[in-house]
Amino acid sequence: MAENEKVLEAIEVAKATGKLRRGTNETTKAIERGTAKLVVVAKDITPPEIVIHLPMLCKEKNIPCATVPSKEELGAAAGLGIATGAVAIVEEGESKKLVQEIIGQMKHG
Repeated sequence: MAENEKVLEAIEVAKATGKLRRGTNETTKAIERGTAKLVVVAKDITPPEIVIHLPMLCKEKNIPCATVPSKEELGAAAGLGIATGAVAIVEEGESKKLVQEIIGQMKHG
C-alpha cells in the first residue's frame, strides 16, 4: 500500500472509530494543545502560507506530520464534502496500528 493511501485510510478509520480535527484552525489548536497523534497536510494548498506553519509547529511539539498530494482527497477521507488543507487525528480508534506504522515509516524513511 502506498504511503499516501495508508495515511488517507488511517484518517477514514479514525473518522469512524476515533476523533479528528478538520481544517487548518482546528488542526493548529490540536497541535498547540498537544492532543494530535498525527497531523496530515495537503501539498496543493494555495497560497501555501495557509498551512506552512503546521510542519514547524508539529516539529516543535514533537508530533508526526505527514503530507498528501490532494486537499480534495484529504477532505473526502475526513468525511467533509469539501477540500481541506489539514487534518489531525486526536484519537486513533481502530486506526492505532496503522498510525503507528505510518509514524514508523516516517522515522525510518
